[in-house]
Amino acid sequence: MTTALASRGRYIPWLFVGGFAIVVGVNAIMITFAVGSFSGLYTPKPRERGLHYNAVVAEQKVRDTLGWRIDTTWRAETGRLELAVSDAAGQPLAGARVSAELVRPAEKRPPVGVTLAMTDPGKFAGFIELPVRGNWDLDVIIERDGNRFAQTRRVFLK
Repeated sequence: MTTALASRGRYIPWLFVGGFAIVVGVNAIMITFAVGSFSGLYTPKPRERGLHYNAVVAEQKVRDTLGWRIDTTWRAETGRLELAVSDAAGQPLAGARVSAELVRPAEKRPPVGVTLAMTDPGKFAGFIELPVRGNWDLDVIIERDGNRFAQTRRVFLK
């Protein structure tokens, strides 16, 4: 009887070994996907940007003194992105040049360029063919009279 019980229980240690092998295998796959999918770097040369951080902060203060504002509207049914840019007093920013691109924050994808046309003074619109829906960073650059204003905002495009 003892021999029959001993032979029946021989597989139990192998269940533990198999269970741990599954856990280690799944963890290895998850680590591979996590490390290979997103480097965590947003700028191409983060070290140089860090070394010149004071200049970056000074540029941002100059931009903030302009007081320019950007309002965005996304029309999912038509794929139309609308931007309204205004000055500190809330008046449309006439004569401005606006460029924009969409960057996927959690994936290594090339930016999606947005071609914007002026519809009214201070209002711009363009159509976008999105590869995927979800969270995007909208990088907008406004130039007028030698001043340059840049802003990044997170938008959910569905």
